[in-house]
Amino acid sequence: MKYQDIIKKMTIEEKASLMSGKDFWQTQDIERLGIKNIFLADGPHGIRKQAEAADHLGLNESLPATCFPTAATVANSWNEKLGEKIGQYLGEEAVAQKVNVLLGPGINMKRDPLCGRNFEYFSEDPFHAGKFAASYIKGIQSHGISACVKHFAVNNQEERRMSIDTIVDERTLREIYLTAFEIAVNEGKTKTVMSSYNKLNGTYTNENTHLMKDILRDEWNFEGVVVTDWGGSNDRVAGLIAGNELEMPTTAGETNQEIIAAIKNGKLKEEVLDENVERLLDLIFTTEEVYNKPYKKEFDVQEHHKVAQEVAEESIVLLKNEENILPLDKAVKVATIGDFAKEPRYQGAGSSIVNPTVLDNTLECLDESVIVSVGYEPGFERYGKKSQKKIDQACALAKKADVVLLYIGLDEATEAEGLDRQNMNIPQNQIDLLHALYEVNPNIVAILSCGSAVEMPWINKVKGLLHGYLSGQAGAKAMLRVLTGEVNPSGKLAETYPLRYEDTPAYHQFPGKEVSVEYREAMYIGYRYYDSASVNVRFPFGYGLSYTSFDYTDIKVNKGEVTFKLTNTGNVAGMEIAQLYVGCQSNDIFRPKKELKGFTKIFLAPGETKTVTIPFDDKAFRYFNVKTNQWEIEEANYDIMIGASSSDVRLEDELFVEGTGAPLPYDKEKLPTYYSGKVNNVSEEEFERVLGRKVPVSTWDRSKPLGYNDTIAQCQYAKGGFARFAFRLITFSHWFLRKIGKRETANLIMMSVYHMPFRGVARMTGGVINMPMLDGILMIVNGHFFKGLRHVIKERSKKLNVAKG
Repeated sequence: MKYQDIIKKMTIEEKASLMSGKDFWQTQDIERLGIKNIFLADGPHGIRKQAEAADHLGLNESLPATCFPTAATVANSWNEKLGEKIGQYLGEEAVAQKVNVLLGPGINMKRDPLCGRNFEYFSEDPFHAGKFAASYIKGIQSHGISACVKHFAVNNQEERRMSIDTIVDERTLREIYLTAFEIAVNEGKTKTVMSSYNKLNGTYTNENTHLMKDILRDEWNFEGVVVTDWGGSNDRVAGLIAGNELEMPTTAGETNQEIIAAIKNGKLKEEVLDENVERLLDLIFTTEEVYNKPYKKEFDVQEHHKVAQEVAEESIVLLKNEENILPLDKAVKVATIGDFAKEPRYQGAGSSIVNPTVLDNTLECLDESVIVSVGYEPGFERYGKKSQKKIDQACALAKKADVVLLYIGLDEATEAEGLDRQNMNIPQNQIDLLHALYEVNPNIVAILSCGSAVEMPWINKVKGLLHGYLSGQAGAKAMLRVLTGEVNPSGKLAETYPLRYEDTPAYHQFPGKEVSVEYREAMYIGYRYYDSASVNVRFPFGYGLSYTSFDYTDIKVNKGEVTFKLTNTGNVAGMEIAQLYVGCQSNDIFRPKKELKGFTKIFLAPGETKTVTIPFDDKAFRYFNVKTNQWEIEEANYDIMIGASSSDVRLEDELFVEGTGAPLPYDKEKLPTYYSGKVNNVSEEEFERVLGRKVPVSTWDRSKPLGYNDTIAQCQYAKGGFARFAFRLITFSHWFLRKIGKRETANLIMMSVYHMPFRGVARMTGGVINMPMLDGILMIVNGHFFKGLRHVIKERSKKLNVAKG
């Protein structure tokens, strides 16, 4: 052990104290042994270090930092080098703010478009997400601090995220939900991993030895630290045994005592605790090295703002350009309409909220551009309230213009951590505005701002459509440069846009409402489903237009790589994203029609041709065999496809690949739905055959008393009248706040109260309410009001007496 000498000098109490936070964002320190505390800060797309009044949900303002485009946005650039550059700039700012661990990137799969946190995640494809994660991590850790890849794993819904049990078969788990983490660990060399809140097949992830030991430690050889998501610890000792070193935030010493007691009664071996301490010490000492010498305490705000703009420019996706309405001619008269033009929607909501150093908005940037502006009108109320007056004023302005720039999208209260979206619609008042504008001026270019996929039944009413996603503090200027042709758009979608939500693969199984959520669609998420089941979509994965055109020719395939020629056949310089897909011609094992196995972004001048090479890596032909419990290769001919998107294959060849000779894992006759790929309504019986066991009961047992891992929402079934009254009060408050327009506050009730498990009350209050006091609260909830109240008062008195010493 590297720190054996230090660990030998530590008491059991000191070892235990290191395993939980000192406060909301810092680890514990032990001065006598020279062990400093380190600071962890949110930061997937910008540093959120709170100077005071720490909280996890972004309510209190943090120190100013560059707000880069969110992960969902940058993913559309398909440029790994750009990801590494963002990481380098994030790392520089983290060091300037004396942060040791930056909590990001987030790489959960976009299983369903309604997941409320999709704006924080890269992709519906694990290879794509993993490559971006690795690039961010390399950039961040180049400054000597640690990235923290999250949320490990299968955390794909926000509703009931702290208690939901994710039921997924082993092959799907490995191929879809763990591959991005595997790349982040093996290629990115992340020093820290954050466990997710949810259960995986019956066990909380940070206690799940199959996930944490068998896969993360033994298979991937991860030697770093696992930290819980904030308040995500259930059984502290079980977490330590699984190798979850750090619990955050502080529990004011309560779980330290659990650890000490477990060592004394033999439930936890001291050597296991020592191993956890060793790994945490390594994180502390290695990330403190940068601060043991002079370091930059400031960063160049304008330089970082320019980088944020560069990233936004390369991530904008041109989705429609009818009659070549874009780029805008210099002489064209433009009306700017839409509330988002004045108050940009540039980032998500929740723990990732960044306090930007600068914030561009379209109206101010218009003055610096070549656009001839005839004026601005908001056109709609931001949070969905109808206003005919605003529509009329917008139409009057539109009549004066040659082209209407219409800024629409989703508001901050619709896409937020802790909540899933209710539908895939743009608010109706914005659609009403679009229809009215179309009647007076059909030359409409819509500029879309949102962090996830939306339905677009209105798309025939716009001639141009640019999607900026959530483009950070410099996104407004970046968008104007694309509109005017100063920048040729080169982004492509990292997620599929279905025609309607009912077409999505998890439609019948999202979200899990009570005990569990079943991933019956298996590996058929995103384009894997749409292509395999021949379902039409609005925009396919990997889709994006340009102001120029590209020609693909001359494909050559060998065992190690595929090469081809790419030519810019237009008269404008541009960048093209070429995508490598692989499909197996054998149908002995069910699998998607094609899967992304490589990509590259190439810059070409007008008329220029380049030879492009994309290598095959160790993931190109593998599948996870549930019989051998390892990765195997099926011997077969494989289709090698080079596409401009998942549905626009330009070149095709085939390659014979030798297999590993593993036995076939499935009985084809018993899995007809999975072999057809048409999986959006799989029966329970067929899912159980893939799962290899019975699915657990997915509904609450309303006859049992409520316990630690039941949620506040379940108080509606409580035996205690006081608890049922509290539930009604919470639901009324949520309804009333939405009614009076306080939607963000209403969301907060759902996020931090309604779906919170009872143990979260203790884990998230920093020791103000401890577990013995929580026992009393549960007595009240379960119908023993006075007994429970006496217990709470008694345990609180005990706690105060201990604190007084």
